Amino acid sequence: MTDISVVTTQYQSENRSWLLSEHGTEPGTTPGVTLDISKFVAGTHYPNGYIPSGTVIGLVTATGLYGPYDPDGNDGRETATGILFGSLPVRTGSTKVGGAQVVHGFVAETKLPFASAAVGTEGRLDAAAKADLPLIHFA
Repeated sequence: MTDISVVTTQYQSENRSWLLSEHGTEPGTTPGVTLDISKFVAGTHYPNGYIPSGTVIGLVTATGLYGPYDPDGNDGRETATGILFGSLPVRTGSTKVGGAQVVHGFVAETKLPFASAAVGTEGRLDAAAKADLPLIHFA
């Protein structure tokens, strides 16, 4: 029997308004990353099912996977490694998702998705993260 039921799919419109120029996003300049979904909080980091581009990320040294930058962490994520280049979908049951990070370029820090202190510190840019990312110019 053929299934002809209606299926709804949700899409995310990309918002890279935080990126001030294409410099640093040319092919081969955005290193690949695999995110550890367990390090992200559903209601905070992906309330609509997508981790937004512009999230500041760090490397979990024990696993080689990435999570949101955490200035208070002790698993490696206390050092920012880059900024997530594209929004990534988080499917129910998924534990990892692949993407890319911006490691140099020009960024409007007030347009990053977690610029507000109201969302907590994970995934947000602070003075220490800026120091960890010397090849990114923040305006």
